[in-house]
Amino acid sequence: MSNVILKNVTKIYDKKVVINNIDLEIKDKEFVVLVGASGCGKSTILRMIAGLEEITSGEILIGDKKVNDIPPKDRDIAFVFQSYALYPHMTVRENIAFGLKMRKVDKKIIEQKVKEAAEILDLTEYLDRKPKQLSGGQRQRVALGRAIVRNPKVFLMDEPLSNLDAKLRVQMRSEIKKLHEKLQTTFIYVTHDQTEALTMGDRIVVLDKGIIQQVDTPEEIYNNPANTFVAGFIGSPQMNFIEGKDLGLDENILYGVRPEKTVCGGEIKKTVDVEITELLGSEKIVYFNIGNKKCSAKLPAEYNLDKTLELSIRREDLYEFDKQGKKKEKTT
Repeated sequence: MSNVILKNVTKIYDKKVVINNIDLEIKDKEFVVLVGASGCGKSTILRMIAGLEEITSGEILIGDKKVNDIPPKDRDIAFVFQSYALYPHMTVRENIAFGLKMRKVDKKIIEQKVKEAAEILDLTEYLDRKPKQLSGGQRQRVALGRAIVRNPKVFLMDEPLSNLDAKLRVQMRSEIKKLHEKLQTTFIYVTHDQTEALTMGDRIVVLDKGIIQQVDTPEEIYNNPANTFVAGFIGSPQMNFIEGKDLGLDENILYGVRPEKTVCGGEIKKTVDVEITELLGSEKIVYFNIGNKKCSAKLPAEYNLDKTLELSIRREDLYEFDKQGKKKEKTT
């Protein structure tokens, strides 16, 4: 079993609580993404699972075995870093084999494992090259290969695509998902990019200031955010938040509506002054203010637009939040 369980885990740095009493269960063979802004604690959680950071209190279990006091090398995990961490003087073959060589694994077994990993990652023709002769995507695949040959229970990945350009990030997202399907083991992946989270994870863990805000499938996180933080963080552009009085609705409620749901022929109408328009190929993003809230609308590129925009929002597309930011039952 390759499940990972965190029970009442807390991490304190210099009297500051950075991870606040979290509970999380990651199932065997699941792909879970930890997402949140910089400083929210997602990488700290990953490093605590790996044993690279001590926990202040609580328990961490890997495969139902408590690992609090077990060193990283004995936790049966593989860590893929943002920086690739390849040895520049070694070939691709030597980089992939390095961990096994240090464990004094038989040379024939090493050779077979490197061959299999190279085939999985489409690196066979590059095995005798040095890292400087590779593209960023190829280097990242070498880092993945080094993890694969160890056949770990759990893969831990900390922002592995952040050094790649936009096109390559999209390609590598699908490659990592395919890799997960092939290997059939547990992946825990950290990112600040909510698009990566939505497209890659079986489940998403949304974090803010060391506290888990919501854990659920991408669809549920997007369609039923637990609070204004999740609603505003997941989705691009982010959800609009509008005071009830500015929509002619209940003044005690903060309403949310996705930018793509602002001009849908609904019964709630409002004319706004357009501030900025961004053309993004097949669609355009229009920015405006409602009351003291900055808002946006996502429209087809061919939508005719002047200096004003007539919003027409359906009541069913509104989310309702109380003054503390917690989501109320969706209006129907």
